[in-house]
Amino acid sequence: MKRSLLKLACFLYVITSMSAVAAAEPLRVVASFSIIGDFARQVGGEHIELTTLVGPNSDAHVYSPRPADAKAVARADVVLVNGLSFEEFLSRLVKASGTRAPVVELTRNADILNDPKGGHYHFINGEAVFHATPNDPHAWQSIANAKMYVQNIAEAFCAADSTNCAEYEANAAAYNETLSALDTQIRLTIADVPKDRRVGVVAHNAFRYFERDYGVTFLSPQGVSTASEASAADVASLIREIRNKRAAAVFAENISDTRLVRQIASEAGLELSGALYSDALSTASGPASHYTDMMRHNAQTIATALAAD
Repeated sequence: MKRSLLKLACFLYVITSMSAVAAAEPLRVVASFSIIGDFARQVGGEHIELTTLVGPNSDAHVYSPRPADAKAVARADVVLVNGLSFEEFLSRLVKASGTRAPVVELTRNADILNDPKGGHYHFINGEAVFHATPNDPHAWQSIANAKMYVQNIAEAFCAADSTNCAEYEANAAAYNETLSALDTQIRLTIADVPKDRRVGVVAHNAFRYFERDYGVTFLSPQGVSTASEASAADVASLIREIRNKRAAAVFAENISDTRLVRQIASEAGLELSGALYSDALSTASGPASHYTDMMRHNAQTIATALAAD
């Protein structure tokens, strides 16, 4: 009898230990690019194992996946993406990986702007191929939309890992409070810029949500995707628009070559006024290694440049 009880106790101990180990295994999360990766880390904390495909200072518009990316997606429990045709590489990667993980589009229920040009061109084997995209994918440049990303992530994590759902929800709520405070700070920062000087120039049309929310106008030689190249006619038209609208500053972007914007600044008689972070965070040593740092840096850089005489 004692021997049987001892065996039963050992069996229950082993089962309990195995369950504890299984419960302790982190949720395997793949984020398509660095900004989404930061959102995922804020919500998931220590309960997730995060892989980010397109890293800091890298351009998701033109990214080419590696074999390691397919392996990461194949073993994922959740795949987080922007959607709205931002990650052109993603559908091929998901298909090649054979993953069964849910692919969660974080722009769901966000307040989305239309692409003013209705799409953009890709240059494939030297030929221009038009890709129709009715929506502007850069929705994270609105903090109100960033909150929706965070909510969608919390819901996805809860669906995949109900054990830690309460913590995911608490993390999301706390982070959204931080985002609300940041939104107020940015509005105050931009309010210091005279309204007749709130026109700047950027490398591609990635800041329309910032423009809508904070009242700064951005001109650019490229559309919503960096995969399309600006023509000489585009640049000449932009120079005229810069002069007509009296743009006060030209900004580089961390994901783009600066040669085009330097040329535009020179022809418009303006100085290059620093770099903005559009589609990717900086490295850990840079000024925008987290989303909140990125938005704060962009707002301060914009306000300082536009307000200068």
